[in-house]
Amino acid sequence: MSKLTRRTLLRGAMRGASVGVALPLLNCFLSDSGQAFADTGQRIPTRFGTWVWGCGFIPEKWVPTTTGSGYILPEHLAPLEPYRDKLAIFSGFDVKLDGVPNKPHITGCLGLRTGIPVPDTNVKAPTLDVLIGDVIGRDTRFRSIEISTSGIQRSYSYRAAGAPNPSEVSPLALYQRLFGEGFQDPNATTQFSPDPNYMVRKSVLSAVAEDRQRLMRSVGAEDRHRLEEYFTSIRQLEQQLALQLQPPAPVKNFVMPEPPAETSLDSEMGNVMANHKLMAGLLAKALQCNQTRVFNVLLSDTTSNLRRPGQTTTHHTLTHEEPIDPELGYQRQVGWFAQKSMIAWREFLDEVSAIPEGDGTLLDNCLILAHSDCSIAQAHAVEGIP
Repeated sequence: MSKLTRRTLLRGAMRGASVGVALPLLNCFLSDSGQAFADTGQRIPTRFGTWVWGCGFIPEKWVPTTTGSGYILPEHLAPLEPYRDKLAIFSGFDVKLDGVPNKPHITGCLGLRTGIPVPDTNVKAPTLDVLIGDVIGRDTRFRSIEISTSGIQRSYSYRAAGAPNPSEVSPLALYQRLFGEGFQDPNATTQFSPDPNYMVRKSVLSAVAEDRQRLMRSVGAEDRHRLEEYFTSIRQLEQQLALQLQPPAPVKNFVMPEPPAETSLDSEMGNVMANHKLMAGLLAKALQCNQTRVFNVLLSDTTSNLRRPGQTTTHHTLTHEEPIDPELGYQRQVGWFAQKSMIAWREFLDEVSAIPEGDGTLLDNCLILAHSDCSIAQAHAVEGIP
């Protein structure tokens, strides 16, 4: 292969014409300083998701004091009573720092999701949802779907350092992504006809395969690693395009959802709850018709920006500034946010369990990890994370 430059393309041929695919920025493009430039007979699929809220819980208000089938849900978890028998509550979950500084609201969350303590968002390994998606999400249109319901486009799903999977913050934008252009109704009555645009795009990617192999042999180890990550994303795109060329399997009980109206995308608790409910319903529909099998829901950022109606002080600020209520023994307003967060979690489970699937519901075929970023937010504690 000739000398590589930042203008190098992977080249191939398609239908007698030349095609090319651009490359990501590689070390070998830089100066020495680095600064220059079911009714198919198939098994019902298992889904995996995470559901995250910020600023933790008061330990004595969420850890059950009894065990066994008749255990009693503590105060913070009381809204989840309808799903008590489907919950497994893990206490004593610590992020071991091993000498790594505790970056408030980051180390706990990403340490829990990667198994490796980190002082910032420079993750050392993919988050667990990405690893699971690489196994169970290969045959879906989207490897995973990320949503954030408090107006902040943030995500704690990472394939590599500095590369979070972007989240949708608007119910309408989520609808358009899931059920707009490119969506194929599994129960459509018209004859399936693949979009020719997808056929061309798949052919372009396949056409450069030989040049891709030559490139891998001509670069250093670090660039090979970077290219592998890049080509992994291309392979995922190829798989998604291949799916678009096949008619979807019919889905029993699926009804195409209506597009939601525009909503207020802010952190006021009422708006957050409304957006969360809309997006939970859309996500449940997407899981039902196999658009994805992996999802990540962020009710509130780990530095929770949630606000009570008519107030400007955020949940996060209250965890540091609100005095302990002498009668309750904890911060009253902080406890209110904890309760509201679990009501939202219950409403998410309501949406998923409302969809019949097999001899049960969609929820019966889901494994969902709900967690926060710390235990006592005032101390940024990463021991006993709920």
